[in-house]
Amino acid sequence: MEVVDTLTEEERAQREADLRSLLELMRPAVQADGGDLELVAFDVEAGAVEVQLRGACSSCAISSSTLQGGVERILRGRLPWVTEVTGGVDESMDLDESLALGRGAYVPRLP
Repeated sequence: MEVVDTLTEEERAQREADLRSLLELMRPAVQADGGDLELVAFDVEAGAVEVQLRGACSSCAISSSTLQGGVERILRGRLPWVTEVTGGVDESMDLDESLALGRGAYVPRLP
């Protein structure tokens, strides 16, 4: 049977602190467009992180790209222990209310 190394309480606490700190650094960029980024769950030993986009993100055409191309890329790139990032968009907000919060789904027209 393979022996699995477990983290010390200090290592777990450090990983959690690093994760929360990095998410706080990313939140202003999402908030600038009327959305928000929320940490839903995490397992620092397994490397799994679950996040949710809220606010204007529910009406944004590129929210899945924000999750995969932005949030996941940054978390995996800066926290080597992160192996999986899952998430979604909180769609409980009314579409008109979501649109009113920010640019959201704005896509410029070609000339």
